[in-house]
Amino acid sequence: MPRILLALFLLLALFPLARAQETEQAVTWVGSVELPDGSSLDFSVELKHDSGTISIPLQQVLDLPLDGVAVSDKKLVFSIALAGAEWSLDLAQDGQSATGVLKQGAELKTTMKRLAPGEHAQKTLRRPQEPKTPFPYESVEVKFENKEAHAKLAGTLTLPKGAGPFPCAVLVTGSGPQDRDESLMGHRPFLVIADHLTRAGIAVLRYDDRGVAKSTGKFSKATTEDFANDALAAVAFLKTRPEIDAKRIGIIGHSEGGIVAPICAARSQDVAFIVLLAGTGMRGAELMPLQSKLINIASGMAADKAQAEAHDTAEIYAKLVAGASDAELKECIRAMALRQMKSAPEMKDLSEEALAKKADAVVAEQAPELLSPWFRCFLALDPRTNLLHVTCPVLALNGEKDLQVPPKENLALIRSALEEGGNKDVTIRELPGLNHLFQTCTTGAPAEYARIEETFAPAALEVLASWIRKHTGLE
Repeated sequence: MPRILLALFLLLALFPLARAQETEQAVTWVGSVELPDGSSLDFSVELKHDSGTISIPLQQVLDLPLDGVAVSDKKLVFSIALAGAEWSLDLAQDGQSATGVLKQGAELKTTMKRLAPGEHAQKTLRRPQEPKTPFPYESVEVKFENKEAHAKLAGTLTLPKGAGPFPCAVLVTGSGPQDRDESLMGHRPFLVIADHLTRAGIAVLRYDDRGVAKSTGKFSKATTEDFANDALAAVAFLKTRPEIDAKRIGIIGHSEGGIVAPICAARSQDVAFIVLLAGTGMRGAELMPLQSKLINIASGMAADKAQAEAHDTAEIYAKLVAGASDAELKECIRAMALRQMKSAPEMKDLSEEALAKKADAVVAEQAPELLSPWFRCFLALDPRTNLLHVTCPVLALNGEKDLQVPPKENLALIRSALEEGGNKDVTIRELPGLNHLFQTCTTGAPAEYARIEETFAPAALEVLASWIRKHTGLE
């Protein structure tokens, strides 16, 4: 998926822990931090007199040791030194609740409630759709190679019960380094999709991106074009498997994977069908400002300010596509940052020197990503160029509330490019009430993704399975 930086204030690594055995009984508290965008971040702590741990389900943090713990009959104080996060809360008179702040750059209101002995806090996210063993199908660990890239890709091939050879779908992830399950924010959508399709008689290959998990190769230098070569290597590998029907191998791509799939189908007749899950129909340079505006508005930003920021980023992206030098881009980013900071009420009292330092920090933070080979390619690549040459059957699905790849604009462009190219087997569906991850949602904002228990809407799974079964002769 196009890369989004979410405002999660406690983003931490998950550390293996060995708890010391102590006689003092820990007290469990559940709490909530109010974030600037109006959402909240739930957590729990287990506190002793001068030690404790914290769990943050949304960030998959489990029993992380706390620093600076001080518990008295009036206050609760604890911190996470690694994240620069410090809590200070005052206890209510009855000792059963506490209110205070988290200091982490800003002061964020925090409330906590003491649990009764024997009560347990929810430390992990509920993901009811995740399949549980034993599975009514075979799962095989496989490896295949993209020789040109010197990358050995590791994955899982799931095979239905019964006699093959089976039709097969290759799953291609969205943007950013992703494992074979496309794991993000506690969800594993590719695991859910693979399970559903395999139960429906369709073999599925899902694999770790190059340089991720068990796959070798370099991710940081790779572009969308390179990921297409990886997907075609997966198709070539499947053609060697006796369990797979070489004439019924297709590609299902999510978000950036929805750009990869048409590239593969345009290049190779070995691709029998493609499915675009929130695939794009416009250049990244057009998509990203639109995406930014919609997400900012959904997060509470005034529409005029969101539009102004989108205009600024569009200017930078246009320069990138036009081939501006790194120095020119950095100066453009710096000028944009200064312009936005000078118009921000909370920075009106800062000196020119202080604003300049902040602008330099913005350049240092954002320039490496913007100037990366992947981002330059993503901004310039026009999906319509490849869609014009796709002749195999195509299913394009988008969620009605997708703010990252807005459905109306992108589905219309996908349809027009396929029709212009003469493709006669095209199915376009906008699925009501679903977001970019195909979850049933409220607003579609990325801040909702982790909080929604559903990983992939059952209705979307059924559309996907039914269409593939129909186009591979299973029904």
